[in-house]
Amino acid sequence: QVQLIESGGGLVQAGESLRLSCVVSGRTFSRSAVAWFRSTPGKEREFVAGFRWSGGRGDYTSSVKGRFSITRDEAKNMVSLQMNDLKPEDTAVYYCAAGPVLSYSNERASFDSWGQGTQVTVSS
Repeated sequence: QVQLIESGGGLVQAGESLRLSCVVSGRTFSRSAVAWFRSTPGKEREFVAGFRWSGGRGDYTSSVKGRFSITRDEAKNMVSLQMNDLKPEDTAVYYCAAGPVLSYSNERASFDSWGQGTQVTVSS
C-alpha cells in the first residue's frame, strides 16, 4: 500500500519560513517523480515544485522561484519543501505527490499517489 505522510504545516507571519516534509512508502522512491501541489477554496490544485528523479534539478512555479526549495533524500524516502519569505498568498493546503518518472509533468494527472494534505497559513 502506497502512503505519503506529510508534516510541517502551520501558522506563520509574512516573511517567515516553514519546512514541509513527506515520507513515501510502498513504492520504489528512486523510480518515482515527486512534487508538491497546493490547493485553496475555489481554485484548481496548483503545482508548486517537483523533481523528475534523484540528481535532477527541481522545477518551480514562477510565484515561488527564489523563495521555495524542493529536495529529496533517497536514504529516507523523503521529499521536503523549504519555504522562505512566505506571503499571505501562499496560504493553502499543501499536498505531496508521487508518480511514474516517465509521466512527470506539472499536471495533477501525472501523479498517482497523494498525501492527505497539510495546512499552511500565512498572516499579514
